[in-house]
Amino acid sequence: MTVLFSELLVPGWADEMVGLADVTGADLSLPCHNSDPEVFFSETSDQIALAKSLCAGCPMIAACLEGALSRKEPCGVWGGQLFDDGQVVAAKRTVGRPRINREVIELPESDLEMDEALAS
Repeated sequence: MTVLFSELLVPGWADEMVGLADVTGADLSLPCHNSDPEVFFSETSDQIALAKSLCAGCPMIAACLEGALSRKEPCGVWGGQLFDDGQVVAAKRTVGRPRINREVIELPESDLEMDEALAS
């Protein structure tokens, strides 16, 4: 069962309570229903890794991922994958400017070397 935002605006759409068994067809114990929800929406890499590991053994992992992709989930761990702006990403981008890889672009280590490089 998918609930659209427009359906939330219709009075009485949820008069009947829908349980997990109604949606999945079985009485399942899902990790996301038995864990702290903050784990699945955390900013730290440790918590994200924990959320992904909880998803790994879930019987609904494929359906969860499919649903998240179709809804373009804005954030969080869904179906064992990390989402950001509706896309699956490998890792959360940290705050601030990305680090410069000095080995790749061979930047001078000191100001003196920088002045010499600019002078030539």
